[in-house]
Amino acid sequence: MNLQEIDFTKTLTDDQVYESIMSNYSDLSKEWIFHQWNWMNSVYSSFNDHYKYLIIISLVEKTLQFFDQMNIQYNYDEYYSKSYLQIERFSITELCEKLDLPKETVRRKVLELEKEGVITRTKKKIVIDRKAFSFVKPENQIKFSSKYIYLVSKLLNKDHNFSKKLDQKFIETVIRKKFTLCWRWFYRMQIPLVIGYHKFFKDLTTFHIWGTICMNQVLNVTKQLDTPVDQPALDYFRTNNILIDNMGSDAGISAMSISDMTQIPRATIIRKCKYLVNEDLIKMNSKKQYMLSTMNFRKILPYQTEIFKFKAKFIRKVLNLLVIS
Repeated sequence: MNLQEIDFTKTLTDDQVYESIMSNYSDLSKEWIFHQWNWMNSVYSSFNDHYKYLIIISLVEKTLQFFDQMNIQYNYDEYYSKSYLQIERFSITELCEKLDLPKETVRRKVLELEKEGVITRTKKKIVIDRKAFSFVKPENQIKFSSKYIYLVSKLLNKDHNFSKKLDQKFIETVIRKKFTLCWRWFYRMQIPLVIGYHKFFKDLTTFHIWGTICMNQVLNVTKQLDTPVDQPALDYFRTNNILIDNMGSDAGISAMSISDMTQIPRATIIRKCKYLVNEDLIKMNSKKQYMLSTMNFRKILPYQTEIFKFKAKFIRKVLNLLVIS
């Protein structure tokens, strides 16, 4: 497409997407929480270790960055037909800085990935073997992300900020066609977003467990979040006030249920939940089920609004790409 054919008045800014998400949060909260919870489950299930997965996708993102800089694009099938990916100038220090993790942790996880045959190091080069592709191949995630982007596009249509009418299948098709570009954007959203939660919770397994308790809480107040068709959606803060106000119910979730949903061992969940209870991030009801805690849930809300800016940037880029596709 020639440059003069693009109508730049139809493109979006990060602020427009962010404001739409925050203003219509009750229409999006369930889908977003499910989107992120599903992704965290895939992160953990790949290696039964969140950090190994983050190391792999950080290395993959580096190759996607190279493709982008060289104006090389692969579709979904082309990209995953490769027998291996090679990363030049591999550095433990660079990974530590990107993931904000101690050098000892990153070095240990890299050695474990080598022993498992997932990666091979030769001096400053590293090769990701094809066997790793099955761990990070986002077959279902593309569908989940496409659905969420579609829902945001509908809200932007309603607010007259975005004129192009989209459907979920078209979004999914374009993401697959422009896969290396779109999935670099996806990783550039998810990596800092998840690492941000790591900083808050001190551990990704703890965040994964807290997120599962949070999702259960949201599902228990679904009816209160639904607004009539003729009334505007609830914004981010009113939505979360409803969630907080309904924390007194008995609808918690047990350690066994969390384990069944996440595949994290029950003993680990009990140990991590003790930490969360001590930090007043969750509490236990009379049925020995876990629920969110009002005081510290309020503390995380302003923090989440900053994290959501990564989400707005990713969606803005994809929607603007769809405008010219």
